[in-house]
Amino acid sequence: MTGGRGDPGLLDRMVRGSLGWLDDARGFFRLPPNVTTDADPNLTLKPLGELAELTQLIGVLHPRDEIRRSARGLFAFAWNETRDGELFAELIRGEPFATYPVELYATFAQAGLRHADADELVGTTTRLRGWRVAREDHTRTLGVLNAERRLGLRPHADFAEVLALTGLGRLPEPWTLDRRAVYGVTHDVFHLTDWGRNRQRLSPEAAGYLRLWLPSWLDTWLEEEMWDLAGELLAVTATLPAAPYDAEAWQRLAAVQAADGSVPEIGAAPSSGDPADTFLACYHSTLVTAFAATLARIACDEAGASPAAGDPALVGGRTPRESESAP
Repeated sequence: MTGGRGDPGLLDRMVRGSLGWLDDARGFFRLPPNVTTDADPNLTLKPLGELAELTQLIGVLHPRDEIRRSARGLFAFAWNETRDGELFAELIRGEPFATYPVELYATFAQAGLRHADADELVGTTTRLRGWRVAREDHTRTLGVLNAERRLGLRPHADFAEVLALTGLGRLPEPWTLDRRAVYGVTHDVFHLTDWGRNRQRLSPEAAGYLRLWLPSWLDTWLEEEMWDLAGELLAVTATLPAAPYDAEAWQRLAAVQAADGSVPEIGAAPSSGDPADTFLACYHSTLVTAFAATLARIACDEAGASPAAGDPALVGGRTPRESESAP
């Protein structure tokens, strides 16, 4: 990896292309009428939640106005699909111990979009004994704790204690990490830093470990054509202090992005011609590409300007005022 400003033009083109494809794919993000009953949440709520999480961040933090506007439009679309939050009240009533409705709702609440019934139900269910049971997936627990923080709730566990049990917290021998473990480490970083908004939360020890081993992991998963994981690793790279810029990795990911802006999750895009198949094979990796390129773009700007000269909303990974978060 190399330091420096990187290639802002390339990064902007990648974000712009990704958001364009996602905008064209709005129909596939729409929720079906049976979303609270028979629909598979992995095919309905999960894509919409990812769209909301990452477009909310891009819509606030990206340096370019037109890109922020595009992202905010997608975020507003996602909120509209939840019927202005009524969906979360229905989901929580149906599954009071489920964490995913709270995690999804917290994404919108962070932007100042709240629903009174959902707030009341969240406040009740997260105080129940069943909510406080230990969860085996410590990385997922970090996500729940981050959602509680966003909602202004008392955390059900100590964040630092849970982090110590994760892959990032344990700093395992890097050659022992398989694909699932590397995914876990990337999400440990995302939950710890609130998806890159608070990068100062990354400890010097963890940052040093990542700086040392990220290049090897990137080479491995680029070689395997795991484009979504490569994008997540590039996003993690952009959260590091004085973030390095891997020009070769970015060029390889850019070469995979199709003319329409889509990025396949693994290998090549489906050849079936079925738009639904293409959506499922590309939506996550396309979102990740836009997210990673946004964080890298911010790091490029910070490498070329002193904090005193920069936009105070972007310096040091701090979150802008909450009033700026709403679309």
